[in-house]
Amino acid sequence: MKSLLKITTAIFVLFLLFTLNACNNSDPVGTSDTGINPFSNGGLERNMVVVMSDMHLGSDLTYAQCRNNLPALEKLIKQVKVSPNVKELVIGGDLVDEWFVPATTNTYQGSDQASFVRNIASANSGVFIALNSIIQEGLIRVTYLPGNHDLAITAASIEGVLPGINQARDAEGVGTYSPVGLPKIAIEHGNRYNFIASPDPVSNQTIAPGTILPPGYFFTRLAALSITQGNPHPGDTTPVITPNTSGGNSQILLYNYWMSWFITLHLYPITNRFDENIIITNVNGFNGAFKFNDFVPFQLTPGGIINVNLFNGIQDTWEARQTLNNVPVHIPVATAMDSSNSNTFIDYQTSLQYFMNPGSDKRLVVFGHTHSAKISVYQNYLNEKCIYANSGTWVDNNPNNSTMNFVVITPQGSAANSETLVKLYNYQNQVVTKMNENSLRY
Repeated sequence: MKSLLKITTAIFVLFLLFTLNACNNSDPVGTSDTGINPFSNGGLERNMVVVMSDMHLGSDLTYAQCRNNLPALEKLIKQVKVSPNVKELVIGGDLVDEWFVPATTNTYQGSDQASFVRNIASANSGVFIALNSIIQEGLIRVTYLPGNHDLAITAASIEGVLPGINQARDAEGVGTYSPVGLPKIAIEHGNRYNFIASPDPVSNQTIAPGTILPPGYFFTRLAALSITQGNPHPGDTTPVITPNTSGGNSQILLYNYWMSWFITLHLYPITNRFDENIIITNVNGFNGAFKFNDFVPFQLTPGGIINVNLFNGIQDTWEARQTLNNVPVHIPVATAMDSSNSNTFIDYQTSLQYFMNPGSDKRLVVFGHTHSAKISVYQNYLNEKCIYANSGTWVDNNPNNSTMNFVVITPQGSAANSETLVKLYNYQNQVVTKMNENSLRY
């Protein structure tokens, strides 16, 4: 369950404060045909860009989120390779998964991140062999940019299993990419706008120097443990705290942060007590084991000061996080916190950060992260048509949404009536289905 947007379902009461200026065209059109070749432009030019994301490849297939879909993923990548029309393959984040690991499991098994990533490549060998075959042939450029589940995976670790791959990073743990010769297009994962899933290089620096892990990482470790335990009867009761009405806005925000943990601990019960040192870390600056009580805000007296041990002050550092994460248009902290579980809020960031931002000239933006494949049409600040596409996911189970999705972009030519085509596909049962398409000229 990828994105923390999925894992923390119903965590926050949603107050979406923006009016969306989108015409959502995400309903599948249902064009299914075994004869569809999504990687053909009908000619000889090599100009197509394929975007895939959210594979969530894990090192242990007993609990990894992508297991049953691996053969289809491998087959599709091989189809990309043999296409004479594909110019670039862009992997838009969450290729490997360092987050979805049960809390009691030592992620690196006593080794290091490079070894962990090599184990992922071995466990998913067919996919990595297919990707390396494309990279080594050199006809198709392969680009990787990080998502939230691989935000702490270093460039060296990726290079170690995909030598020669192009990597797009514009801040620590995030990246935005424009395909070669296509500056009006922006591809990123989309998590940098999410309060619980964007890199946090501010919190916990005295405890875990250099860490960028946000709270969503620990939400995910809890969810993974609960799932592997079979969603058991809870082994502990979450202490209740009450709002500190005299503590100002910071205390109000910290109460909201506690509520997210309170609901999550109920959604994902575990057999363990919250005061047990069961969260084995040894990743990204953290060492040793922690208890869930280290992360959950607490209160010594009803209505009194609310405190938290780890991520202390996170409600007050959102502005700094956004600056360090290169967020162009800053989002108010209350809005970001209240909307952390809203796919629609993430979708809207394409308009806020790109289309309605006079500092941006992008006309086509592709995100992943939400696991909700779609194509939507927007207008920018110049009243020009813009397109947002979400590349969906490849996890086995994606409730209320499809899986095995990908986006194909065919750039416009020089003719006056030529347009850039954006098509969204599904590969369920290894049958290509065109879910949606749209076009624009810029």
